[in-house]
Amino acid sequence: MERLICLAIGYVFGLFQSAYLLGRLHHIDIRDYGSGNSGTTNALRVMGKRAGAMVFWGDALKTIFACLVTRLLFADQPGMLYVYLVYTAFGVILGHNFPCYMNFRGGKGIAATAGLLAALDWRVAALCLVVFLIVVIATRYVSLGSILVLLTFFLCMVRFGLRGDYGIDPEHLWEFYMVVFLITAMGIVRHHANIGRLLSGTENKLGAKRKDAN
Repeated sequence: MERLICLAIGYVFGLFQSAYLLGRLHHIDIRDYGSGNSGTTNALRVMGKRAGAMVFWGDALKTIFACLVTRLLFADQPGMLYVYLVYTAFGVILGHNFPCYMNFRGGKGIAATAGLLAALDWRVAALCLVVFLIVVIATRYVSLGSILVLLTFFLCMVRFGLRGDYGIDPEHLWEFYMVVFLITAMGIVRHHANIGRLLSGTENKLGAKRKDAN
């Protein structure tokens, strides 16, 4: 029951679609422009840097707030708290990617995942930020930076989980890893089109004119 509650809390928070709502303030549906994605990168390309920053923080904060609610609800279960936190974040990402009131057309969940990093472990958040900045500055591929952040996140969760940093009951570590894997896998799958373009050399670079609208 606790897991379902966490997923439900997360999904409700995930329904706050920053890019879509900001687009409406600009009298557009962000999903009809650029990549058609309701997320930070598309908001940046379509509406500018300020809008991109607002969307990123809006989507990251909804995960942070959802995890805060979970911390308050389950503070008396320290051996399960981090398991419940990743369930909550998974719910946020599901709500962000598949919002029921938008015909399940949302974003890719990267900013929402960044919110999880901040809510879960500042060390992992800092490392992922460094990885993202290095990759994007060196290549100008936001998608590649996002994918490598997801992989870094997964490896760090496994490493720190095995080391006992999160105080998770040993019998529930596998469950923690399973949800972390699902979050990672969903983020990578949502980038499948980007991966195809990266492999073919046609991926759009940050700051460059779009080559397509996919």
